[in-house]
Amino acid sequence: MAAAFGAAALLVLTAGCGSGDEQPTSHPTQDTTIEAAVGERFTLTVNENASTRSHWYLVDPKPDSAVVRAQGRETGSGGEEMPGADSELTFTFEATGKGSTEIVLMHCTFTSTCDKGDGTPAPTPTGGAAPTEPERVTYRVTVE
Repeated sequence: MAAAFGAAALLVLTAGCGSGDEQPTSHPTQDTTIEAAVGERFTLTVNENASTRSHWYLVDPKPDSAVVRAQGRETGSGGEEMPGADSELTFTFEATGKGSTEIVLMHCTFTSTCDKGDGTPAPTPTGGAAPTEPERVTYRVTVE
């Protein structure tokens, strides 16, 4: 599963604040510990592929909004859209206050279909294959 995770999704954290002229700082793929300052915006970027039913969702428990607030998500391939190719999905967050919280992302694949068609994660079995539990990645966020 870990190898599939590594191949299926590249997780990147970028952080920035101020005028927006600063270059984002890259966050190591396997590091699930995030440190931010109050007012700082950061992103988590994953690769997904709709043609292979690979999707990522921000799921419960949602981050404590007194510490981190979700600012939205944006899809883009970083270049020309190609049918069947991976695209990037970026979740943006803002550090709103001092403290600690968790961000949980769920990875749904063709063997753990989670999308009811409206973007709402709801695990359901697929075809004749035995369903697998969707992968969850938990990020521990500390805001100082």
